[in-house]
Amino acid sequence: MITPQKDIYKTIKQRSTGSFYDRKSRFIGIADNVNSETEIKEIISAIKKEYHDAVHHCYAWELFDGTSKHRFSDDGEPSGSAGIQIYNQLFYKNLSNILIVVVRYYGGIKLGVPGLINAYRMAAIEALNNSEIVEKYIETTINAEFSYTMIAEISKYEKSYNLRRISENYTDNNCSMKWSARASSVEIFAEKISQLNGVRIIKGENS
Repeated sequence: MITPQKDIYKTIKQRSTGSFYDRKSRFIGIADNVNSETEIKEIISAIKKEYHDAVHHCYAWELFDGTSKHRFSDDGEPSGSAGIQIYNQLFYKNLSNILIVVVRYYGGIKLGVPGLINAYRMAAIEALNNSEIVEKYIETTINAEFSYTMIAEISKYEKSYNLRRISENYTDNNCSMKWSARASSVEIFAEKISQLNGVRIIKGENS
């Protein structure tokens, strides 16, 4: 069962950017709210096209759907000098469902690994400093089938746990409904109605 705290996460409301300069090199941090790996790939591809003349497009991302997963890339910079520095800023702020890409325009002067570490870190920080952090919930869906005599009882629980009814279907013998809500609310709702006679539950997917 999902506990109430495990379906809450912090992310940014919308795209934000920030810049950092060091010895003529320009680092542009771009932070974006994301919800899937497919979306992440599309955004990274779009940024690479927009900043096609940059020498590096380093990034880090974190996704949360009840469990966490992340990835980061140095994109040709010395190992450990870029991607992990960007990711650390997400980790320190405990942010999920977020992607940060830092693009670099080379200024002709080598910065060395310490300089790169600082530059990628600062560009990520600047992008986050210009963002609005918000709290969101993991949502999921649930389906249930039951007899007509249970509608009033089911509707009572539906209202108690703030479920949104997505669809309903009626046959000669019974009816079925589909709801969406915060994952922890759905878990409790499912537990409650599963104790009623003649109710069959079909759990859905996170969103």
